[in-house]
Amino acid sequence: MKKRKNISLLLLSIGAALSIAFILKIEFPQGFEAYFKRAYYNQFGPLAISIELIIASYYLFIGHEKTNFTLALFGFTALLDPLFNQIGLFNSIVPLYGTIILSICAVLCLWLAFANTFQLKRLSRLAAILSVILGVFVELFFNYL
Repeated sequence: MKKRKNISLLLLSIGAALSIAFILKIEFPQGFEAYFKRAYYNQFGPLAISIELIIASYYLFIGHEKTNFTLALFGFTALLDPLFNQIGLFNSIVPLYGTIILSICAVLCLWLAFANTFQLKRLSRLAAILSVILGVFVELFFNYL
């Protein structure tokens, strides 16, 4: 139990630090009409991924039964961003340091989710497929709004 809480606190601190860094990069435009443009909403994509990390790590900390699903959702969302960027689907606005840190955390979270390391509710096939679909939806939402 101590190992689970230590890992969750580490992920929570990484998620909080990245959230602060991504919030500081958001530019708030002057004028009313600029808030309805796609470029404004694209800025919130990296923040959404880091908030997913915060939620997943909080669930891991308290030992919630949906922990493995949220870990998988974060993992797929974080790994789909650089994948979609590499295949040319869109240009990712996540900075390089964010991509590296989020990818490392995503691999760890996917391993924790699929291995059921802490004996929480096992991730079903349907939940795994749903986490991939929701991850794709989140990525496409913030890049093709």
